[in-house]
Amino acid sequence: MTQDAHDQAARHDPVYDELSARPEFAELRSRYRRFVIPATAAFLAWYALYVLMSMFAHDFMSTKVAGNINVALVFGLLQFATTFLIAWLYSRYSNTNLDPLAKQLSDDYYESRER
Repeated sequence: MTQDAHDQAARHDPVYDELSARPEFAELRSRYRRFVIPATAAFLAWYALYVLMSMFAHDFMSTKVAGNINVALVFGLLQFATTFLIAWLYSRYSNTNLDPLAKQLSDDYYESRER
């Protein structure tokens, strides 16, 4: 760690150290990871399937579905739909599982700063 980085770390609010040591903070991070890691892995696997199918299953991906719309185009559009679905699911998950705990920690932070 450089001296500048060390000095900057030493200047942060000590209340953060107290909050980060609390079990509620660890629970918040755990809940966050419980959603983000599987969602990221699932999306990357889905995207990798799309890329691999485009590379190695050219005949299947070029199969016409309707008119000039082929399987590859449908897969590509589903990538966008999946992105929006994951964002919507994360928003719901965050509102119910993360935000109440984060608000509690935030309130505790501001109360301790007022003292």
